[in-house]
Formats: sequence, C-alpha cells, structure tokens
Amino acid sequence: MKISMTEISASLVKTLRESTGVGMMDCKKALIETNGDIELAKEWLRKKGLSNASKKSDRVTSEGVISIAINDKYVSLIALNSETDFVAKNDKFIALADNIAKAALSRHEKTEIELQTALNNSKLPSGVLISDAIAENIATLGENIKLTRAAYLQLPNHGVVQFYIHNAMANSTTCGKIGVGIMIESDKEISDKSKVQTLAKQIGMHIAATKPESLDIDSLDKARVEKEISILTDQARASGKPENVIEKMIEGRVRKFYEEVVLLEQSFVINPDKKVSEVIADLGKEIGCTLKLSGYLRFGF
Repeated sequence: MKISMTEISASLVKTLRESTGVGMMDCKKALIETNGDIELAKEWLRKKGLSNASKKSDRVTSEGVISIAINDKYVSLIALNSETDFVAKNDKFIALADNIAKAALSRHEKTEIELQTALNNSKLPSGVLISDAIAENIATLGENIKLTRAAYLQLPNHGVVQFYIHNAMANSTTCGKIGVGIMIESDKEISDKSKVQTLAKQIGMHIAATKPESLDIDSLDKARVEKEISILTDQARASGKPENVIEKMIEGRVRKFYEEVVLLEQSFVINPDKKVSEVIADLGKEIGCTLKLSGYLRFGF
C-alpha cells in the first residue's frame, strides 16, 4: 500500500532532490511510489529518465534563447541557456522560456541579479517552481539549462512599451536569438498608439542590428569616452596639422564616435538621413505630443 504525499517529510524530499537534481514534485512522487525508500526512489527516477540532472550543472551553456513577455506597462526579457542549439530549438525548452518571461512580468526587483534570483524561487503559471521546472527539463532534455539573465522596463505614465524578436523560434512570436525591449514615454495620453508602437518595433529592429552601447551620450561609460577621446586626439596630433585644424578634427571624430555607439545619435536604419532622436521627435510633432525614448534592453546569443 502506497503512503500518502503528506507522509513524505520535507527533509526526505530535499535529500532526494539534492542527490538527483530532480524537481521537488517528481521527488515526492518517486518517494510515494517507493514508500519512502530513497534508493528505490532513485531507481524509479532513473527509469523515468528524470535522474542525475545535478551532474550536468557544471557543463557549459553557450546556446539558448531570449524570451519576452509584455503588457500595457511592462516588458520583460529573460535569457535561458542550453548546451546546444538543438535543445534551444526544442518546443519544451521554448515553452519553458516563454513561461519564465511571463512570470517575470509580476516580479519588479531593481537589479538583474535580484530579479534572476527571485525568478528561480517564483512559480510558473502552472504553479510549479521555476527552479523545479528547469531541473525537470535538464533531466528530460539531457542538457544543462540555466536562467542567466532577466530584466524589465516599466512605463511610468503615458507612452508605449514594445518588443522586437530577431530569428524567432518556430511556434513562438516572443522567443528568438536576439530580443529587444523598448520604452517610449509621452507627455500625455496617446489616443492612437499604433504609430508609436510601429516606430518602437522599428527601433527595436535597429537596436538588434546596431547593438548600441548606450541610450544617450550622458549614459555612455565615462572611462570609455575618455579613452576614445585620448586615442582620437593622439591620431589627430600625429597628422602634424595646425592646432586649430586639429581641434576641428578631434570634434568631428568624437561626434562620429557618438554616432556609432549611442542609440539616439545613430542614423536610423530605416531612414539613414535622420538620427533616431530626430525620427522620434518628428513622430511626436505629427501626433501632437512630446515623445522620449527613455529605455531599452537588448539580450542576444
């Protein structure tokens, strides 16, 4: 006669979980099926193909997918890593990534590390702990799987959040190799958001392609700027030209540097005659409000 789930102690489940790497619910089920016998439970899990997930925990995970979830105020991005591209394309793996991204919408920790930690201890819409779901997928798919990044954008007041997925996986519009989240704020409510949403997606495509280092000049790493200016200055002075010419050369080269690495200073890929900042300002004038690209996230493999 099988014992009930309530008769299985938490410490017994923990012991089995630590030795096998299998999710908590599967460990409980194995112990019920074997009347609480740890060794028989291990054999039961092995027969089900659910054991030894922990042995894969040190294996390198350089492949994977980016998944995005979105609502009216938030857009969340997560990176779920696997060992091979073969597993990254597996429907079960993609579904797990999509569900973790959805769970991230309800978590609002301040830093990526805090959010990632919180997610591992959060539940999927199914009620299963994310850490358990990952362990189960490690066991069933046969590879190490890790949640390596998680972040979100929150719209303070008016505007839109949007996303762009590059190289989307089959059967998923929110999961791919590169994911971008975009936030455009407005000074007032936008009656028809369709044009702003379209532009935001286009900017997401731009970000995926150009991989900017910062949103604006002020947020660019100061040490990076100083180093670049130093190099450009030395190059200009090596030309041997007069000082007034050298100063103009430096100004031009620094401006060019900003245009290469700062999002708002870059030429828009869809309309290279205008900067990204100019395109946003033009749309704001068209729809009668002030628009501001206030944040973006880019995750990729």
